Amino acid sequence: MAKSKAKQTEAEADAQAGDGAEGGEGGEGKKKLPLKLLIIAGVAALVVLGGGGAAAFLLLGHKPDAAHAEKAKPKPKKKDEKGGDAKTVGQVREGPDGVVFYTLPDIVVNMQTADGKPTFLKLKLTFELPDASVVEVLEPNAPRLQDMFQTFLRELRPEDLQGSQGSYQLRMELKRRVDLVIAPAKVNTVLIEEMLIN
Repeated sequence: MAKSKAKQTEAEADAQAGDGAEGGEGGEGKKKLPLKLLIIAGVAALVVLGGGGAAAFLLLGHKPDAAHAEKAKPKPKKKDEKGGDAKTVGQVREGPDGVVFYTLPDIVVNMQTADGKPTFLKLKLTFELPDASVVEVLEPNAPRLQDMFQTFLRELRPEDLQGSQGSYQLRMELKRRVDLVIAPAKVNTVLIEEMLIN
């Protein structure tokens, strides 16, 4: 039994000595492998950073010429009463004899039909205003006007808009609604630039 224990301890000692020797060689192998990886990673990082730097230099280093510089300048914005930027809803144009035309964005509504078939109405409206001061009353009330138009126009049927009489009644109803919203100011007339029923 003493001999078998001695053989086991010798075998264990040989195994530990072999592990130490392999560990020494393996340790050097492990040190070389991370060193190689570090070198490869460093070269890859230099290539990526160098390429990114070159791209940034080419893209950001280019200065626009005079024609592009004018487009790049921000345009001054109108200010509202509170000092914020005022957003114009419609387009304002000067007309003859001092009148001003104010064109709303296109209005599209789903109309009622007797057969339930989907029918759409598209309107492009322009208001003829006595002067530019009415524009300053119209602009802040544009959401109210659009809401009022949507509600009114959805109740119409395609038959209501047929012929010149239908067009005339539509103009008068829209003018009455605009005048109610912007009172005491008034619009001269409501012009229908485009009316499509689909």
